[in-house]
Amino acid sequence: MDLAVAVIAHDHLAEAAHTALVIAAQGTRLSLAATALNEASAGALQAALDAAGFEGKPGQTQTLYGLNGVKASLVLVVGAGDAEAINLQQWQKIITSAMKALPNKMSKVASTLCELPVAGRDLNERISDHTRFALAASYRFDAYKTKKPTTEAAKVKLTLAIADKAELKAAKEALVWGQCIGTGQNFARDLGNQPANVAYPGYLAEMALALGDDGNMKVDVKGDAELRKMGMHCLLSVSAGSAHEAQLVTMTYSGGKAKDAPVVLVGKGITFDTGGISLKPGSGMDEMKYDMCGAASVLGVMAAIKLAKLKLNVIGVIACAENMPSSTATRPGDIVTTLSGQTVEILNTDAEGRLVLCDALTYVERFKPAAVVDIATLTGACVVALGKVATGLFSPKDELADELLAAGQRVDDRAWRMPVWDDYQELLDSPFADIANIGGPTAGSITAACYLARFTKAYDWAHLDIAGTAWLSGAAKGSTGRPVPLLLEFLRARAAA
Repeated sequence: MDLAVAVIAHDHLAEAAHTALVIAAQGTRLSLAATALNEASAGALQAALDAAGFEGKPGQTQTLYGLNGVKASLVLVVGAGDAEAINLQQWQKIITSAMKALPNKMSKVASTLCELPVAGRDLNERISDHTRFALAASYRFDAYKTKKPTTEAAKVKLTLAIADKAELKAAKEALVWGQCIGTGQNFARDLGNQPANVAYPGYLAEMALALGDDGNMKVDVKGDAELRKMGMHCLLSVSAGSAHEAQLVTMTYSGGKAKDAPVVLVGKGITFDTGGISLKPGSGMDEMKYDMCGAASVLGVMAAIKLAKLKLNVIGVIACAENMPSSTATRPGDIVTTLSGQTVEILNTDAEGRLVLCDALTYVERFKPAAVVDIATLTGACVVALGKVATGLFSPKDELADELLAAGQRVDDRAWRMPVWDDYQELLDSPFADIANIGGPTAGSITAACYLARFTKAYDWAHLDIAGTAWLSGAAKGSTGRPVPLLLEFLRARAAA
């Protein structure tokens, strides 16, 4: 999809050289652009809506062809509800409905939807939102279909119409930021949706190297031999049963001042999780290709900030492994030594995410970070607690937690804060090692976070458990690209500060 923003005055909308125009109705009230088109059509637009029984509910659509006095062959009317201001969730529903209702043959589309009142969003924010929502709505993953669905979405030129020329420069910048979020999120979705026989640990390393191939971002990849030499035995314990080497990938983006401490993002990259010797049930195991969505989100963020030329130092680290059962796999009861020197009794090989993360979280100390955020599809317990709506947020640092919560609210990629109190640490006690990798049947997402907390004493740290939000099942099955929007908004706010 090709996106642009342009000034199209309401009194010139009927003559605009577009194959389709998208306008809105707030309940039975026409928007300003819709009112202008209604006048240009001598009332034919309103008459057609009345005849169709159009109620203007949020996301309701009505296609009108060949309106008298309107150059565009199609006018698409989208309902926005009758509230004085719509909320962010309704706003996304409206944009998504509009994009999905457009026929494939409409190659040049002008949308006037940014004139709608959205609670707490100025024009520039609405332009960014419209852009990223449109990119998300047009997303398809059909790389492996021999007969691809008929779609021209990639060829559509979508122009966001604004009425005031004085706002054009800022609006163009807002559109670029929306493109960066949408592009980064869709990149993460692509990675998550890849089958595990393609997206093995080395594949994620290749994707990172491709991001750094023009010199604007430095990428370092470490394989088994180097990881063993470093002492990252916990990470290696997870990949021990796989034919694929573990990979530790570091992407260094230097957009800020040389002396500024970086923000570090750490992603869990389990490219397929069988559970290892603690084998998972077979039903739904195909979805364990999504266990690398933490790493995918870090790659999506790094792609986006590079595109946006964000003025901030950011380091992305992804710890990648495939968790397989074999004669060389780690067994329940094995004890391994982490990069930090602490020993871990592995009671359950299906609690592997925290094993790769603990070594990565120790590794990032060398960067003397301003803050570290890890992102992981870590626990089924978090899905039980929060479902598919909110990401679990764990941090002992109130200020960092508040930043992340606020960023999620601003872009409707919401998180909910959970405790990471020392009271839970005793559940991880082991009689044979410094720590056990599971904490028993209760508070599973919390004890997982408490495990990670033992390796993050040297810096401000937050953990995002995205097990419920990284992908959807059922008819809408696929990667969501979350929490790329949350992370990008968090980084943008840091850069602005």
